Amino acid sequence: QVQLVESGGGLVQAGGSLRLSCAASGRTFSSTAMGWFRQAPGKEREFVASINWSGGSTYYADSVKGRFTISRDNAKNTVYLQMNSLKPEDTAVYYCAAMNPSLTRTRGSWGQGTQVTVSS
Repeated sequence: QVQLVESGGGLVQAGGSLRLSCAASGRTFSSTAMGWFRQAPGKEREFVASINWSGGSTYYADSVKGRFTISRDNAKNTVYLQMNSLKPEDTAVYYCAAMNPSLTRTRGSWGQGTQVTVSS
C-alpha cells in the first residue's frame, strides 16, 4: 500500500503560482500511476490531473489545462503539481492518490491533503 503526504499549499493571490508535492512511500511507487484531486467547500472531490508510472503520459481536467503541470520523480518517490495562473476557483484542499494503470479509479488511502487558497 502506498502512503502519501501532501505539502506545499498556501495562500496566494490570483495569478500567482504554487507547487504542491506528494511524498509517497511504498515498494511499488515507481510502477504506480498517480493523480491529484481537490475538494472545495461544499463540493465533491474532483479530478485535477494524473500521470502514468513513467511520467510519459499526463491528463488534466479542462479547468486546469494550460495552467497546471503534473510531474513525478520516481527516484524521490514524489509527485508534483505546478500550479500557475491561479484563480479563486482553484481554492480547495488538494490530495494525491495512487491510481490504477488505466487511470479510472484511485487505490489505497488518501493523504491529509494540503490547503490551497487563492485570493482575488
